Amino acid sequence: MIRKWNSEFENTEAEMSRFAVPQAKHYLTATLVAVIYPLLSYILIGFKPEQVLLVLIFISFYLATPTTRKFITGFSVFLVFWVIFDYMKAFPNYLYQNVHIRSLHELELSLFGISQNNTLITPNEYWAQNTSSFLDVVSGFFYLCWVPVPLAFAGYLFYKDRSLFLKFALTFLLVNLIGFTFYYLYPAAPPWYVQQYGFDFIAGTPGNTAGLARFDQFFGINLFHSMYAKSSNVFAAMPSLHSSYPVIVFYYGWKAKLKAVNILFGIIAIGIWFAAIYTSHHYVLDVLAGITCAVSGITLFNWLSKSNAAFKQFLKHYTRIIS
Repeated sequence: MIRKWNSEFENTEAEMSRFAVPQAKHYLTATLVAVIYPLLSYILIGFKPEQVLLVLIFISFYLATPTTRKFITGFSVFLVFWVIFDYMKAFPNYLYQNVHIRSLHELELSLFGISQNNTLITPNEYWAQNTSSFLDVVSGFFYLCWVPVPLAFAGYLFYKDRSLFLKFALTFLLVNLIGFTFYYLYPAAPPWYVQQYGFDFIAGTPGNTAGLARFDQFFGINLFHSMYAKSSNVFAAMPSLHSSYPVIVFYYGWKAKLKAVNILFGIIAIGIWFAAIYTSHHYVLDVLAGITCAVSGITLFNWLSKSNAAFKQFLKHYTRIIS
């Protein structure tokens, strides 16, 4: 019996030692990422300092320890999302379909228009005329949650339940892919575009902070200005993926049985939906489309994970790699 235990201990120790030191395949993967990603980025969208930072983060985590390798391998799902989003700059959606500006605005009016002084205005226009410093600040803080909250929640799941983490991350990616596809099928201008440029289409319009500029002005910073200056495409208002993300977080928070924390997730979701409209970044229709996009992505992922043998095998293999 003692001999058996010693044998098992030696095998375990050998296995741990084998993974503690990066192998040739790990160095090959790191090298490919370090070469292919910057080169492809340079060809498509030009060089940016953050590309180097992204490569350095990936390589350092991937080669440092087995734990950090598992971490970055799991979170690579989010890196893939970011790279695809960034590369959309090379393929503006308005080159492939007509941009919906007036038609979307008029549909919003017909469904959610507010009567004011015998004139029908959109909810965005109503709030643009009825702003307050309190709502400016609260909306700004809620809007800042759109990526940090999903990433923080993903970090929690990574250490509590790797299988659920992977499902959350892949659902997040799938919802984004659905949203990106819709961007190209139905390019749409945000409310602030109509307020600033009217109904004429102007290709290459730069990103705009819109109502979030009031948050920057209140604190004397350029936070949202710097974020929207890097916008991939302003004609991607429908669906609102800002509105999709809190739905995914809330769903997986429910799956993780977080109870009180999920109440907070629900409040954040409602806050982001309101902020999207209040700041004129999205119509009510965009928000509803974003919620629908999230529900569709969650439903599709659940169906694939239960009904598709190849996808189930992929999930098992990926979970094993990061566990």
